[in-house]
Amino acid sequence: MDMHTVVLGTSGTTAQDVIAVARGAARIELSQEALAAVAASRAFIDDLAAKPDPVYGVSTGFGALAVRHISPELRAQLQRNIVRSHAAGMGPRVEREVVRALMFLRLKTLASGRTGVRPVVVETMAALLNAGITPVVHEYGSLGCSGDLAPLSHCALTLIGEGDAEGPDGVVRPAGELLAAHGIAPVELREKEGLALLNGTDGMLGMLVMACADLARLFTSADITAALSLEALLGTDSVLAPELHAIRPHPGQATAAANMLKVLAGSGFTGHHQDDAPRVQDAYSIRCAPQVAGAGRDTLDHARLVADRELAAAVDNPVVLPDGRVESNGNFHGAPVAYVLDFLAVAAADLGSIAERRTDRLLDKNRSHGLPAFLAGDPGVDSGLMIAQYTQAALVSELKRLAAPASVDSIPSSAMQEDHVSMGWSAARKLRTAVDNLTRVLAVELYAATRAVELRDGLTPAPATRAVLAAVRAAGIEGPGADRFLAPDLEAAYAFVRDGKLVEAAESVTGHLA
Repeated sequence: MDMHTVVLGTSGTTAQDVIAVARGAARIELSQEALAAVAASRAFIDDLAAKPDPVYGVSTGFGALAVRHISPELRAQLQRNIVRSHAAGMGPRVEREVVRALMFLRLKTLASGRTGVRPVVVETMAALLNAGITPVVHEYGSLGCSGDLAPLSHCALTLIGEGDAEGPDGVVRPAGELLAAHGIAPVELREKEGLALLNGTDGMLGMLVMACADLARLFTSADITAALSLEALLGTDSVLAPELHAIRPHPGQATAAANMLKVLAGSGFTGHHQDDAPRVQDAYSIRCAPQVAGAGRDTLDHARLVADRELAAAVDNPVVLPDGRVESNGNFHGAPVAYVLDFLAVAAADLGSIAERRTDRLLDKNRSHGLPAFLAGDPGVDSGLMIAQYTQAALVSELKRLAAPASVDSIPSSAMQEDHVSMGWSAARKLRTAVDNLTRVLAVELYAATRAVELRDGLTPAPATRAVLAAVRAAGIEGPGADRFLAPDLEAAYAFVRDGKLVEAAESVTGHLA
């Protein structure tokens, strides 16, 4: 298999595979082991369906309606109806990458041989992903329990040839037309299959996996912008010494300090804190940068651990066990994922908050140690970056609101049968916004810090700083001067951070930054 093919077996998948399918053009293949396991578990379901005893999801209704036994002639209608009725989402469309991650992770569980669907179901879902067909999924409809129900139902609706979906050309069309255009036959659902398509934490997990990847890059970016701000403020790098961080052995803290030291190596700016208006210590936002970014890194490590466990899981209700038993369970509850989604939003808010404080210090002539007010060309005539900091502050304020946890909320549903829910989908949706906001906050700090470095005369910045400056200017982001229309520069700086160009520029000198 080449690097663009992801093979699904029975034992889960990796974060790298999720991202390759969600954000890239990776194709999916189902292993023979997976197809055999799916067929074997289906045989158990067929045996149970032939018996008179009621089995949840096979021959009963769902949720609070599980008390009704469904006769064989109505079971196909039952499975089709659960998909149609549960596809009740509202609000804006969810991003394509989220829907692809959602579908791929549901397929991962179906391929485990623990859900009792037929091979045709997994083969058709893989075909949809490979064809670039993306169901229209809406913002609202998941409480993070009994699975991401409405989002998964909209995906299942496409599988049966109903509802709307986006084709590989980006045009939304009726799903039946898209399937026909790609030679894919809609699935006629049988016992348990409709339920199996809906019962998972796949949406919130997919968003967690992508957020972890994005935040890993942003923590490194924050180390770079913090180093640039320290340099521009003529701070001391002595607080970054490894022996200081060894006596408080949080691994993320040591990593952040080491990154900053690498960026600052060879700087002619550091160590001048006693030259003019002597100060014994830098402000917390400078001196404690490794402690804050490091705590966020350690939080990210915990979130990755939870994600990896969930990626190895087969989440469905009921599940087919290896001995043929079909057992109800509560594994669809999203609490483990919801908690870390909320925890990451807290870390993102705090990282954004400390970055904004460094930016404000760069702009305040009373605290910037010789820099012009607001880094303006002609302060008074020019306002410089005054309002860029306003924008950054507004983003940080929203980050703080987004840090309020979703997972502490619960709204009972399904006539009190589902009386405690995780709200994990909501936690994931707000984390996506938080990640984007944090990217913009760091972009403003980068914009201010690079301008401040260039405004210092007579000193030579670190080689890594010079590489970042060159890359920033090559990206069309302008340096110091008279006031101009700032929004395009700030948007370009945002893209520079988002696309990993900041890290690439620094690493061209420092080597790998963790």
